[in-house]
Amino acid sequence: MEWFTAPDYWLSRLVFQRTLAALYLVGFIAAATQFRALIGERGMLPVPGYLRLVPMRRAPSVFQLHYSDRFFACCAWTGALLAAGLVAGAADRLPLWTAMLWWAVLWALYLSIVNVGQTWYAFGWESLLLETGFLAIFLGNERVAPPLLVLWLLRWLLFRVEFGAGLIKIRGDECWRRLTCLYYHHETQPMPGPLSWFFHRLPGPVHRLEAAANHVTQLLVPFLLFTPQPIASAAAAMIALTQFWLILSGNFAWLNWLTVALALSAIDGSLFTGPHPLPDPPLWFAITVTAVTALVLVLSYRPVRNLLSRRQAMNRSFDPLHLVNTYGAFGTVGRVRYEVVVEGTDEPSVHPGTVWREYEFHGKPGDIRHWPRQFAPYHLRLDWLMWFAALSPTYAAPWFGGFVERLLDQDRDTLKLLRRNPFPDRPPRFIRARLCHYEFTDWRQLRTTGACWQRRHLRDFLPPTRLSDAGKKQT
Repeated sequence: MEWFTAPDYWLSRLVFQRTLAALYLVGFIAAATQFRALIGERGMLPVPGYLRLVPMRRAPSVFQLHYSDRFFACCAWTGALLAAGLVAGAADRLPLWTAMLWWAVLWALYLSIVNVGQTWYAFGWESLLLETGFLAIFLGNERVAPPLLVLWLLRWLLFRVEFGAGLIKIRGDECWRRLTCLYYHHETQPMPGPLSWFFHRLPGPVHRLEAAANHVTQLLVPFLLFTPQPIASAAAAMIALTQFWLILSGNFAWLNWLTVALALSAIDGSLFTGPHPLPDPPLWFAITVTAVTALVLVLSYRPVRNLLSRRQAMNRSFDPLHLVNTYGAFGTVGRVRYEVVVEGTDEPSVHPGTVWREYEFHGKPGDIRHWPRQFAPYHLRLDWLMWFAALSPTYAAPWFGGFVERLLDQDRDTLKLLRRNPFPDRPPRFIRARLCHYEFTDWRQLRTTGACWQRRHLRDFLPPTRLSDAGKKQT
């Protein structure tokens, strides 16, 4: 079965599988530690209420059969444990069918979470993890040589991720065509990282070079993935290097890390190691992989049509199993950064002299002297949604009232999502939210004040609200 296997890619498969398993581990830990406040039984968008409205065919999930916070936690931590086992290489010691089942259970558990996660899980990297995880089921383990068809499907996925992102930029914001988007992006991106201030302060010509290199990497280089080696490996390495640049410049959960993993799967491992003979897979495995390949090709019709459309959509799934999706990012780049600043007071009434104290988030900018941290590949879901809320109150309408209510109620699970609770002893009487304009300081301001941000108040986002008022807003 020489046509079916690619033994030279044994190292590529090993590195890809370990990286993917590590990202699964991060995803399950993030789900286990954040779900109670977000989608738990007493969360801002409770899963039980969602399941009463959405049938199994639209959102396949084990939670359609039963939901409780304890059961969700059990599934999430089980997923984390299974992922940790894959990181350690346990599946390579098992029969082929058992290893496939292990990967399949991992995929099914994360699919169950995503399909009830609602707006908290409406990110492209969720679908990307699921699509990649589905293909990993059929990649085999150390008992068989890597199947060539699945390796090509991984390249097809990487092509769609990169080319889709490139097209949405060229078709979208004019600043991408003028090579000026990176004048703003590092400052206005959803969650800046510790180096974002320095990236923003790079000279204008360097920003233009960044944008031009991005276009080359996303619009031209992906086609080289389908050329003979070593050209395909060089193209994959170029994509990986670009992704590391993005990792250094911001926090995008596991999107960049997963793209790196996909790129590594396209690099010919024999360029670095000698022969590593592995047995051919059994006939049933070859038949299964061939059938899956045919399924993916059929399901690729709608994503390809979307790529070719003038009205290209970003990050859309065309089936409830998230098997073949379309991707893209930053078709529009904001020129100005807005932030919703949430404050509370324990005074019995609000008056002009009321003292307000600010809640601090882990990743979202708040205190102007608090330097951004690196969280990716971990995903801070509330912080990300707060960025969208600042763009438009419409994005926050389903959950922001519930968030305020839980702050007024001193909800322990909600407060765990924050870096600083200014009311450690007793809950506040009132909560308010203000929309502020944020921008990075310059070198002189940074040296003299120690502040990496400067901000000014624009208008109220939410007027002073008591617990009874927040409950009415939520209902």
